[in-house]
Amino acid sequence: MICSLIHAVDPNLIRFPRLGLELTVKSTAFTVFGFSVTWYGILITIGMMLAMIYAFRRMRSFGLDTDRALDGIIGGVIGGIIGARLYYVIFHWDSYAGDWKTIFNIRNGGLAIYGGIIGALLVGSVVCKLRKVRLLPMFDIAALGFLIGQCIGRWGNFTNHEAFGSNTDGLFGMTSGKIQSWIERNYTDGSVIADQPVHPCFFYESMWCLLGFILLHIISKKWRKFDGQIFLMYVIWYGSGRFFIEALRTDSLYAGTLKISQVVAVISVTAALVLLLIGLARTKRLGTDYQLYVDTEESKRLLAESDARELEWQERHSKKTIAADEDSTHVLIPEEAAEKAEETAADIAEQAADAVSETVTGAAEAVQDAAAEIADAADPDAE
Repeated sequence: MICSLIHAVDPNLIRFPRLGLELTVKSTAFTVFGFSVTWYGILITIGMMLAMIYAFRRMRSFGLDTDRALDGIIGGVIGGIIGARLYYVIFHWDSYAGDWKTIFNIRNGGLAIYGGIIGALLVGSVVCKLRKVRLLPMFDIAALGFLIGQCIGRWGNFTNHEAFGSNTDGLFGMTSGKIQSWIERNYTDGSVIADQPVHPCFFYESMWCLLGFILLHIISKKWRKFDGQIFLMYVIWYGSGRFFIEALRTDSLYAGTLKISQVVAVISVTAALVLLLIGLARTKRLGTDYQLYVDTEESKRLLAESDARELEWQERHSKKTIAADEDSTHVLIPEEAAEKAEETAADIAEQAADAVSETVTGAAEAVQDAAAEIADAADPDAE
């Protein structure tokens, strides 16, 4: 009854009963010329931008040239968005089969993180190969960026009132009109009770990604033994957390009776764990013979070439700036401008004086001629 009343009054009201919090959260942030901009899209974009900023700041510590890697990152972002949408649509095909145009509408959600990771890695790998960027250190950087993006992007699920779990009486249990409405439509068997709080799975995953980022960031600075290690640890960390969080969710993607995300998590974590152990054993066996890419001659050469290009660009830019400044110097210096004005005024005064003098002289001569003519006319004997 309480939940039905909430839904009728304001479907956007989110309640955390145990915390005593009530928040009105609308999916639409604002509207421009009739086009709705959603919080989901804004948060996804913020997450990607922060991930890219972090990646660029750490690029050299992994031995990568930022200019070359930039193309790989852009390709990864594009591939990630396409992959995330395709993954979601494939496992929700019944919802899109009758209206294919809705496939391209991602403003209200419908992105699957595993599809995004797969798409980003595939497209990013192709671009990195074309740009001659080493994949394993690039994967390490990408893994840290994924965690940033996922940590922030998951709050887009919060604004959409989605990615929640089964009923709970825990401290962070939440409910809203939209959540209750969805449960009433999809759980008619009563296995999930609409008027009871549910697990905020988006929050669990966001915090899991935040903790994972902090740990892997520290490891990448102090204990990275081989290229690709951080990426494998990311797969293990995220997959392990996702497996248990997915068990709580009520809106999972299914293949038959299996939750797709749990299946993918088990396979990816197992494979990554085996590869991590192999990589650590190989590094230990090679000892000082193994080099991280950042310590190789190839990396040092490419970074030196990048520095040379940057220096050359700065010199050209500096020369253009100096030339532009020289062209505008006479306009910018007041003393020279005043001096030039005085010279110009003096020239004008001199020319004016000459003109007046010539005019006066001409007039005097004309007066003398006229006077002579008058005198001749008055004296008839003059002839």
